[in-house]
Amino acid sequence: MIELAAMVRELKEQLNAAMAETGPGPLRFELGSVEIEATVAVDRTGGVDGKVKFWVVEAGADASLSDSRTHRITLTLHPSLVAPDGTPHRVLIAGEEADGER
Repeated sequence: MIELAAMVRELKEQLNAAMAETGPGPLRFELGSVEIEATVAVDRTGGVDGKVKFWVVEAGADASLSDSRTHRITLTLHPSLVAPDGTPHRVLIAGEEADGER
């Protein structure tokens, strides 16, 4: 399992890498809404004042999760590219397909 925050952070890094890897051709894809659906396990530590963490459950997770409550969540992200002066820009994606990408 990985933390939900780590999954979103990795998605952000991969989108940034795709934007940076512009190919030789003029074709680009404008990035629209990004929808993520994940099954998460909720973990609360430290009692009343403790933190709640969301862990992304991998497909085919082992039996150790059988006592945890899992929930399905959908996140809709609206990525934006903002210049240092605050000017918004369209987000364009380019690049080659990575191994294992669907």
